[in-house]
Amino acid sequence: MRPVMILATCALLCGGAQAAPLTLTPVPDARSVAAPAALVPTPRTATFPAGTLPLAGLGVRVVGAAPELGWAARDLRTEWQTRLATTLPEGGKTPITIGTRADATLAAKAKAAGLLTEAPEGYALWVDASGAYVVGADPLGAYHGAQTLRQLLTPAGLRFARIQDSPALKQRVAMLYLDSTSQPINDRLIPLLAQLKYNAVLVMSNYVQWDAARAGGWAHPGGATKAEAARVARLAREHGLEVIPLLETPGHAGWMFYGGKNRDLVQDPQVQEPYAYDTLNPATYERVVFPVLKEIVETFQPKTVHVGHDEARSPDRGRFPARENGKALGFEKLFTDDLLKQYEFLKARGVGTMIWHDVAFSDALIGTLPTRLPKDIQVAYWNYTADPNTGTMDRIKALGFPTLGASWRDERNPEGMAQTAARIGAAGMIQTRWSGYFGNPSVWDGMADQGVALVRAGASFWNPAAPALKEPSTLYRTLYQPQPYGQASGQLVNLSPLVTRKLSDADGQGWIGKGADTDLRRLPTGNVVLGGYRFLVSGAVMTKGERAAAKALPERVTVDLGGRKADALAFLHTTGWPAPTNRDLVGHYEVRYADGSLVNLPLEYGRHLRAWTDLVPSSMVSFPAWTGQTDGGLDINVTALEWPNPKPGVALQSVTLVSEGKGANPTLLGLTLIGSGR
Repeated sequence: MRPVMILATCALLCGGAQAAPLTLTPVPDARSVAAPAALVPTPRTATFPAGTLPLAGLGVRVVGAAPELGWAARDLRTEWQTRLATTLPEGGKTPITIGTRADATLAAKAKAAGLLTEAPEGYALWVDASGAYVVGADPLGAYHGAQTLRQLLTPAGLRFARIQDSPALKQRVAMLYLDSTSQPINDRLIPLLAQLKYNAVLVMSNYVQWDAARAGGWAHPGGATKAEAARVARLAREHGLEVIPLLETPGHAGWMFYGGKNRDLVQDPQVQEPYAYDTLNPATYERVVFPVLKEIVETFQPKTVHVGHDEARSPDRGRFPARENGKALGFEKLFTDDLLKQYEFLKARGVGTMIWHDVAFSDALIGTLPTRLPKDIQVAYWNYTADPNTGTMDRIKALGFPTLGASWRDERNPEGMAQTAARIGAAGMIQTRWSGYFGNPSVWDGMADQGVALVRAGASFWNPAAPALKEPSTLYRTLYQPQPYGQASGQLVNLSPLVTRKLSDADGQGWIGKGADTDLRRLPTGNVVLGGYRFLVSGAVMTKGERAAAKALPERVTVDLGGRKADALAFLHTTGWPAPTNRDLVGHYEVRYADGSLVNLPLEYGRHLRAWTDLVPSSMVSFPAWTGQTDGGLDINVTALEWPNPKPGVALQSVTLVSEGKGANPTLLGLTLIGSGR
């Protein structure tokens, strides 16, 4: 298309305005949202014959009365509505059939297709010109198969496929939190977990406002209500997720001491912040532990309750035992008796018990304490390193306990732990989140790397043998905030006249002045699509920073947009160096309108942008649009940020990038106007 000429102004630190002609190039695909190219989790066996089943005439048909089949149809309708803004009717001329092998006709069809599976939670799926079929080995398998079918949807129809699939691990658990902000967060996370084929959630329940806590005056205002806890449990079950409440005992028990209450039950009376409770005081159980466990069982209706028992004692959290009667018995007996009390309480109600491994199976106690425990206690072995093969998980399993692994967020940790769990025949895996008891929103904005880890883990727990995901951040963003498939037109801003640094650095004078092995030369340039956005990339509009290589750069750079309207702006940007902490304000964009009004868009490090060498996605407000390596082998990335224009009906006069002059100096690489305003 013919470029449109406008003017831009670069306000340099050393002098006045310098006008330079720029161009805006209209494009039909300034922003694109496309169907995924790869299925996640990776199926065990899958082929994709050429062809697509057209959307016209498609309808869903459920064969069987199991609730999981209805949930599958519900999720397919959600996918049609979200991605295509259309409805998926019942029946239809061409059927999407969902059922199980319990139906003889469907079992025969799956067998004839060579895809029938009897593996628990497994499914057969095929799409061809005759229609689409999901035949589960059981109802939950059919539900999982529907999650795969969702990923085959495109604007043109359903991709042809032949899939036989089943999970490698029986239990695939993800961790959720309950606090006062939990509703919008968990309402997104629970469907996300279902799409990743988790089958259980470990729900942190310490600070739910239990009736016992409210009556005793120790209910935390930041905790979720009991009604919200029950709602989350129902929502989870309706997405194929077993609910496993987690109540942390006997350590991490600050929840029962909130507001200075229950101080008579503290294990160490001398500690300022109570951490563990007195296991020899009957009131501990009569007043607090048993009433809360009773409410947990009534509210969640669980098969299993996780009662913690990790990090029960710590030098900086008080003594355990601290009281004289406890010292006479010793820590091992106090710990064991406490666990057995809770085990028997839950068993009497038909509920199993789960614990963390680190105390009961520590090197000091593994030879004695486990012999006193019932063998049906499930034990979760947590290891958050990249080396999961310590032998501890094997050892716990060899002692006769149902054993799960537990992973967190570090590189290769969920993937490696899942492989170890599968190798030793463990019961399953738990993907933990440790974001604070009242930090639910951080899973998207603040500690988003833990949300990304949920995606990585989900893929690995289902199929540990599959390669690690290449772009888990992109997938997390897509699943958490699904967008309609399609394109939005817009205009690409040519920033070439404003470039202050080359992307390459052959002589130590480009990029950040570190030479050819430490530059951004591998970033695609020209008219390119990065992270679903189209940009014109020619160089770096790098601004002033406190580093020697950036001190002489301009503090402000202004792009005159000449009165263009837009629904949103997309920025491709980074910083030359990292900031010491996230949320540090490193600059801002001044967006000036033709009517004279001004809007400031702050640039907080780690939230709106981050250094090209900083790979930790702490926030999904911005996201990695491109990842790669330098010639020297350094892993790098560049983030993009879409800013919804709050005044789309008013013409945009200019956008000015302003640096705070800190170590993390904002650097603009591309700017695209999306839409034409309303």
